[in-house]
Amino acid sequence: MIDVGTYIEHFINWLTANFSGFFDGVNYGMTNFIGGVEAFWVWMPFYVTIALMAGLAFWRAGIGNGFLTLLGLLFIYAMGYWDQTMQTFALVLSSTVLALALGIPLGIWSARSQTANRIIRPILDFMQTMPAFVYLIPAVLFFGLGTVPGAFATIIFAMPPVVRLTSLGIQQVPEDIVEATKAFGATSRQLLVKVQVPLAMPSILAGVNQTIMMALSMVVIASMIGAKGLGEIVLQGISQLRIGMGFEGGLAVVLLAIILDRITQHLGKSK
Repeated sequence: MIDVGTYIEHFINWLTANFSGFFDGVNYGMTNFIGGVEAFWVWMPFYVTIALMAGLAFWRAGIGNGFLTLLGLLFIYAMGYWDQTMQTFALVLSSTVLALALGIPLGIWSARSQTANRIIRPILDFMQTMPAFVYLIPAVLFFGLGTVPGAFATIIFAMPPVVRLTSLGIQQVPEDIVEATKAFGATSRQLLVKVQVPLAMPSILAGVNQTIMMALSMVVIASMIGAKGLGEIVLQGISQLRIGMGFEGGLAVVLLAIILDRITQHLGKSK
């Protein structure tokens, strides 16, 4: 028998022992980044946040989605879970920003290099098919308990869609447009920035939408290792058999997911 788990355990222990300084630095940076985002949204008066998000939904997604956002956020506030919702929103926002910062360049690299594509694709398959709970184990070993390991696990779980859809969008740019751009003397950088990325933007934004949705689903699971927010409410409801509390936390997650989905779906569409 091949005891793969033992080798993985030795590898994780080796990383923890030899790169503890690196993980401490990442932990410090992410704690400050996520803490700053969370402090901002929790500090912001609820009526200002609701007005901003409802206005954005009305502007980008239409009057119906604007009212949906307004009523959904007012309902969450009325249930008494506003601070937890903002903590979840801050964690989703932070994790999504970091996932996009890593994922979009990887998607571009994958689209422009067959070698990179052959390396990245099986890694993405692995990341997407691995049960989400498994990511919590190395996250805790590297960063301990709290928000940072939750964000780390969320980034890994949520990053594959934006890598795949960025790569797909660039690969689907018509070849005649690429050839015409090259014929006019465009450099590789100009071709990417001025032609391929703009034409691939609908696909990239679809990846952004999927990354946000997957991040939101993961932050609830991340509450098991100390991430704050609505996941804590759901977890308390389960552990204490308080069905009402668990349902309210789940309902707030659903409303937040619908609102973010409706807004991000329409970001790339022209008015």
